[in-house]
Amino acid sequence: MKTIVFIGTNKSGSSRDAIKAAEELGYFTVLFTDRENFFRQRDEFPDVHLMIYLKNLSYNEELIREIERLSELGKSIKGCISYIDPFVYVAARLSEYLGLVHLSTKALYRMEDKTRTRDHLSTHPSTPSYTILPFEAPLTFCIEKIKDQLPLVLKIPVSNGSKDVILVKSIEEFTNGFLSLRRKYPTSSILVEEFLNGTQYIIEIVVCNGKIEFAGVIEQKIDHKYRFIVTGYEYPAVLTEEAYTNLINSVTSILKCMEFTDGSCHLEMRFVNGVWKLIEINPRISGGAMNEIIMESTGINLAKEILKLTLGLKSFQTINEQKYVYAHYLTVNSTGRLLKITGKNRASAISGVRKVYVKPRKGTILTIPMSMGDRYAYVLAAADTPEEAKRIAMKAAKEIKFYLVPL
Repeated sequence: MKTIVFIGTNKSGSSRDAIKAAEELGYFTVLFTDRENFFRQRDEFPDVHLMIYLKNLSYNEELIREIERLSELGKSIKGCISYIDPFVYVAARLSEYLGLVHLSTKALYRMEDKTRTRDHLSTHPSTPSYTILPFEAPLTFCIEKIKDQLPLVLKIPVSNGSKDVILVKSIEEFTNGFLSLRRKYPTSSILVEEFLNGTQYIIEIVVCNGKIEFAGVIEQKIDHKYRFIVTGYEYPAVLTEEAYTNLINSVTSILKCMEFTDGSCHLEMRFVNGVWKLIEINPRISGGAMNEIIMESTGINLAKEILKLTLGLKSFQTINEQKYVYAHYLTVNSTGRLLKITGKNRASAISGVRKVYVKPRKGTILTIPMSMGDRYAYVLAAADTPEEAKRIAMKAAKEIKFYLVPL
């Protein structure tokens, strides 16, 4: 039986879209997960034909043994893939071990750690000023090292989804942020970067045999109130011809330096004083609604196309935008237990709205946004102009109300 192995998934978003795509293509789908709650909600994963729980999903003997057991049970493994940090590199190594399609494993390894990325691209013009603070470095030493460089951004090298990314504008804020990360990650280094003030964009990339395809350029709307939380996505981004040409050249140069010749990734970049600067690069398609945003605009299921690339079925087709799409995410301003959510049907009924997604269940504890995981709903709208798509999405989002019981 033709089988695809997935290492990790989220309940919704691009990673789940890929599993559904595999089922649509006629494959037996196997999911390795380290999330016990997925087994309690097993009936919510009808597209997963076999779910296997492992506490540790790193590349280890137990994982390899379970993979080999699938073959012994008659499963003909055609692909091993992950759309989730930090398992992309693990899946690529498993693919190599099984003699399947070879991805740019070394580049994926570099991308999964922000300090590896920065050090590898240290001389590239897209790299901002940065410092790596070792885990054993005392606070006084670190303050002395950065005191003349504020404002700065603090990051944990393996964080994702804007978790543990802190903007600091003063020594006091640096001290608080530094100590907070130290308590949470006592053995991790801390990456300190200059704060780049400019519009931020996501660039979705697919590379096949060294040929780079730009699957989409998306403008992000970021809320800095608590952390770097993206609340809006505009696709396709509106750029001048010169800015777009410079972006293509910069991204192409970055991928060449990373020795990335096969696979998918997305870059987050800011246009600062006429120069494209790299915020980060991740070895996968963006999560959340990204796959739906691109599909609504172009009709192309990017998660599915990436899956085909991993299976060696075809090279990627160039995307031609069809319409403008805007996705607006909703957060809450206080912490509490969810009593109810209203307005979903009213929002869905507004002309131009393509999807309204609400994540939490009744009784869930909601918090102010400290990471992308603290976004609790989104509205996706499409129109003939970017302004109209955004207007529709924002109008629909106002219909959705969260009712919380304070803790």
